[in-house]
Amino acid sequence: SIPSRSPVNHEPHNTDAMATAASTHARVRTTRGICTANKGWKAKEQRGWMDAKQKKTGQTDTRVVMARATGEPGKVHAVTVDPKPAQMSNSNEFAVQTLTTWLLNEERKGTIDNELVVVFSSIATACKQIASLVNRAGISNLTGLAGETNVQGEDQKKLDVVSNDVFCNCLRASGRTGIIASEEEDTPVAVEDTYSGNYIVVFDPLDGSSNIDAGISTGSIWGIYEPTAECRMDVNDADELVQNCIVNVCQPGSGLLGAGYCMYSSSTVLVLSIGAGVFGFTLDPQIGEFVLTHDNVKIPEEGKIYSFNEGNYASWDKGLQDYMAELKAPADGSKPYSARYIGSLVGDFHRTLLYGGIYGYPGDKKNLNGKLRLLYECAPMSFIAEQAGGKGST
Repeated sequence: SIPSRSPVNHEPHNTDAMATAASTHARVRTTRGICTANKGWKAKEQRGWMDAKQKKTGQTDTRVVMARATGEPGKVHAVTVDPKPAQMSNSNEFAVQTLTTWLLNEERKGTIDNELVVVFSSIATACKQIASLVNRAGISNLTGLAGETNVQGEDQKKLDVVSNDVFCNCLRASGRTGIIASEEEDTPVAVEDTYSGNYIVVFDPLDGSSNIDAGISTGSIWGIYEPTAECRMDVNDADELVQNCIVNVCQPGSGLLGAGYCMYSSSTVLVLSIGAGVFGFTLDPQIGEFVLTHDNVKIPEEGKIYSFNEGNYASWDKGLQDYMAELKAPADGSKPYSARYIGSLVGDFHRTLLYGGIYGYPGDKKNLNGKLRLLYECAPMSFIAEQAGGKGST
């Protein structure tokens, strides 16, 4: 509206009008009224409109009025424009950035190449399929054990097996992977020549599957490597091919090109990094796309949550026991940490990423090296933590 101190005869209307100031290219919503251009105002006719500016010495926020002549002497229809209008943009309340458009933008920047875009897109497709399977597990007879054990000696759930097939099929069909290695497989698998590409993808297709029957959050974890130059795959000997696959896959976490995880919970959230920050996307079931919801995630510098399986406390070494005691009862009298533990790496890590704190699964007397796998879980998650400003250690 136009201030009362300005020379205005205000006759309000029931509807708002959109005005565009030609001089600023700003677009604002204002109320229509009647403006009298008399002494104290200067008006300039321009294409049937008049730009009226209040003349005030030393006034820095001069109000601009877009005015149109009414036919009455000295009177015009007018709408006001904010003195510091916002710049016009192409965005609006319905604008969204999907994972696909985000990947294409990163390709334009040169952060990743087209081949890697296809790999990430195929992983996203696998995650959508697994999310649907997890949501329908209870009514599709996909709960319970499959009757087998994996290479880690764990009982496989039905969804472990199905999710592994989904991941493998999507990665093979992408035509951009040369070797895929799953926690559920005994050895890495070389993709057939018909579909073979260059990238190596390691993954845990469904982490935390022991929680499926209880409806607790689960997730998928993956890491992407380039093949090592010394490990050729164009050999005919089967044993040599398997050995080359293993050497190609067993690379240090510092060689990761990208990593990510997808959490299946109250919503399906995909978090990834391509070595330039961490970004989170939430699956919109209405459009079937992952939409950017967590832009350039940073772990809070201070957190007050610890996430450890304290059922193993008696089996930890003395130093770790003392550390945990300090978290729960700080010697300086400061506020103690709170315990939160789901038992699903993806769920516990995701909370730590957003809220801060510490997550760990340390070794104990029974499992000297802990239970997390360096290749499929520790390295990809540590990569993400470091990209978000945190730290990861084994």
